[in-house]
Amino acid sequence: MTDPTYRVTWTATALDMVAAIPDRRIQRIVFERARGLAQTPEQQGKALTGDLSGFRSLRTAGQRYRILYRVDRQEVTVLVVAVGRRKHGDSADIYELARKLIRQRLLRS
Repeated sequence: MTDPTYRVTWTATALDMVAAIPDRRIQRIVFERARGLAQTPEQQGKALTGDLSGFRSLRTAGQRYRILYRVDRQEVTVLVVAVGRRKHGDSADIYELARKLIRQRLLRS
């Protein structure tokens, strides 16, 4: 039995985050890596915990950027919710931004 192919969809917020990346080459890499989530998305990236439980994080573009996504097995979809740089301890860190979006109820955990 073959694994199903997931439909990869994007939130408007995630698309805006990619558009804000100044390097078009990195934008392309992010989109290509996200397209790869159509196959076995739960075996890629890592499951997040705490405030971000229910989401997964996939490294991309030289390990500096992260794609945050959620897998819906019943709908056979992957929803990309945020994209950004990992800057540990910085307010612009992708995980801090995602937590802020959750607090503002712009992102549901």
